[in-house]
This record gives sequence, C-alpha cells and structure tokens, in this order.
Amino acid sequence: MTILMLVAMAYYITGNMVHEVVGVVVFSLFIIHNFLNRRWYKAIFKGKYNVRRVIQIGINLLFLVTMTLMIISAVLISSDLFPFIPIDNDMTLRQIHVQTAYWGFVIMAVHIGLSWEMIISSVRRMTGITGASRIRTIMLRVLAVLIVAYGVQSSFEGDMGSKLLFYNPFGWSYNNSTIRFLIDHLSIMGIYVCGTHYALKFVPNQEKRGV
Repeated sequence: MTILMLVAMAYYITGNMVHEVVGVVVFSLFIIHNFLNRRWYKAIFKGKYNVRRVIQIGINLLFLVTMTLMIISAVLISSDLFPFIPIDNDMTLRQIHVQTAYWGFVIMAVHIGLSWEMIISSVRRMTGITGASRIRTIMLRVLAVLIVAYGVQSSFEGDMGSKLLFYNPFGWSYNNSTIRFLIDHLSIMGIYVCGTHYALKFVPNQEKRGV
C-alpha cells in the first residue's frame, strides 16, 4: 500500500488514468487494512493510557482523517473513472486533494515509525533471526543514517516543505524516472520513520489513568 501510494503521487510521470486506478487500489487496501485492525478502534477507550499510546492514537486518527479527505476529494475531481460526478474544476477540492496527499505521505511515514519495532519483530520471525548481532546492528544504523541523509537532500531538491505548506495550481513537476521518484520519496519517508522510531526511545513509559 505504501509503494502504491507513492506511485499515485507520481502523477506527472504516470498520467491521470494510472493515477486514478492506483488510487482506487490504495483506497481498497486502506479499507481492508482498517477492517483487519477494527479491534484497535474498539480498544481506544479501554485500558490505561501512557504518552506513547496517546501519540499513537492521535497519529492514527489524524492519518484516518487525512486519507478520508484525500479519497473523497479524489472521487469528486475524478475525470476518468468517475466523470459522471457533476463537479467541474473545483480548485478548492483539488487543493484539498493535493495537500492531504502530501500530509498523508508524511503521516503515513510517522505511522510506520510508530510500529517499527513490531515490523522488525515480524521480519525476524519470518527470516528466523533470533540472536543479537553487534555488527548487524551497526550496519543497519549506518544504513539508516545514509537513508536519512539522502532523504534530507531529496526533500530540499523536491521542495517537500513547499508542497506541505503551499498549493501550486500548476502542479509540481518531476523530471526524473519513476524509479528515481520512488527512491527519493522512500528516503524522505525514511526521515520520518527513523525520526519517529528513535524519538520514541525518549518518551517515558509511565502509565496514567485513561480519560
């Protein structure tokens, strides 16, 4: 779903039809993802709260709202898959769609960062890795630093800050290949995934009563 969302963001590389088809697939996977995790919603008001849980709930709900706005606006401004909807070139809807797409991209990376330990545990189980390795840990941390460094460079080169804060009615063009687009944006995601994962190490675990 993450890769497909990045492909959907590569609008000026793929074209509108591919953009809309991939968007529908992402929407379908998003529904399935939330359905499979429906117990999480039922447990929001149960149990005790700590700082980590409050952050996780806030990010997840913000991601849900952002994705919902992006999907609704996408359907309303569709020109290929849903051309029968009577809305013509509504700039406000286009702005909502573009801005929520970029913010959704960032929030998605933070969402992944919040679950990074669980993801690593799943990878270890699938690969059969059980023991700790100092060399492997150092290599992975060096790789993380390189990804973040390249991500920072890609952020500046791609004007990511401007895309998050300003709407360009003429669109944000991209002159490189699809593979380069994916590499650049995956590395930008790496900033937020790594940043969130390591920032959580400084968040206290003391629990307090739920509201």
